[in-house]
Amino acid sequence: MEHRTIGELMTRRVVSVQLDTPFKDIAQILADNAVSAVPVLDSIGRPAGIVSEADLLRKAADRSDLSGRTPLPHLEAWERERSEGRSAGELMSAPAVCAHPEWTVVEAARLMEVQNVKRLPVVDETDALLGIVSRSDLLRVFLRKDKAIKEEISREVIGRTARLGAAGVTADVVQGQVVLHGSVDDPLLIPVLVRMCASVDGVVSVSEDLKPAMASGSVGGSGAAS
Repeated sequence: MEHRTIGELMTRRVVSVQLDTPFKDIAQILADNAVSAVPVLDSIGRPAGIVSEADLLRKAADRSDLSGRTPLPHLEAWERERSEGRSAGELMSAPAVCAHPEWTVVEAARLMEVQNVKRLPVVDETDALLGIVSRSDLLRVFLRKDKAIKEEISREVIGRTARLGAAGVTADVVQGQVVLHGSVDDPLLIPVLVRMCASVDGVVSVSEDLKPAMASGSVGGSGAAS
């Protein structure tokens, strides 16, 4: 089965800033381009970090008011140092957590979850910036049409396992939800089919109503379905 890669889903025209880009310029770039974060590039074009609206707002939130109260007394030392930053290199979240263009949606989604980030710069083998992929980009695989999902399952899952005993299996797909019907020669094939279907791009869930082939027909060969 072929999966859409991060290289296919990423945004290629990336707005970025340099390490020495001033605070106000970053705010203007975010506003002008209607984005919530941008990669921060080093002198040779490699992502050094990400600077976001949240990083900029930390400065406003940490300012003392006229009474001398500090709104965020709980900040760790490193967070307070970043809140006092004046340039992208001082304000950014670093190091940059990056993806590669050949990665699958699953690989990128897992990295986002583990690192608790909303977007990943996409880099080549030299760490040069190629694009950026966001959570919304990854969700585009779920916009795939039910007909396309069903065709791939019929071809790549059922078709490839037919000789193993899945020739009697059919699939229904509604709103990305797959239901497998029919019979299999070996019950051990059922979890294999479910896992294979779940790995198809655009699938939301998989359930099955599969029976062993011997149980699907009546004893004595009358052909009546059980």
